[in-house]
Amino acid sequence: MTALSALRSRGALMTASLALAMTAGGCGANDDFSLPEWNAPGQNARVGDVMIRYAHVAEPQGGQPWQPGDEVPAYVWLYNKGGEADKLVEASTPNAASVDIVDSGSKPLAGGVDLPADKLVELEHGKPHLVLRDVREVIRGGDFMKFTLRFEKAGAVTFNIQSQIPVYDQSPSPTR
Repeated sequence: MTALSALRSRGALMTASLALAMTAGGCGANDDFSLPEWNAPGQNARVGDVMIRYAHVAEPQGGQPWQPGDEVPAYVWLYNKGGEADKLVEASTPNAASVDIVDSGSKPLAGGVDLPADKLVELEHGKPHLVLRDVREVIRGGDFMKFTLRFEKAGAVTFNIQSQIPVYDQSPSPTR
């Protein structure tokens, strides 16, 4: 019985060591950029050579959750680790009628967003970003929803995206 327990313990240790090595190494033989290396808030994912970081829905404003019918901004950083350019061509979620890729003024970008090779592209406020059009249900800070991004070359990936938890102004009231 003691020999069997020792064998099981060694097997479990080897499995855990292999899993840790694969995570630290990015799971690929030539991949030196793994998911844990970017410790950014928000959701992280990967498809092909595209690393997806800090994906989140903008925090609700004024202490109120996003309401059905609202247009809700979403932000994400995309890093194309590949040797050739790619392009974000589409985004979607069942929680909205559509998701548009827009410019800094919220006008739709019909051609998507270019992702040059070995470059970080930040889709965020004041830059091209995503907008959930006509959200279908209340979205509170901290809520999760399914989200799909589709790239011209890397393909599509679906993951959970979170509505950023509001950080309210803690400054003293001007009336005190």
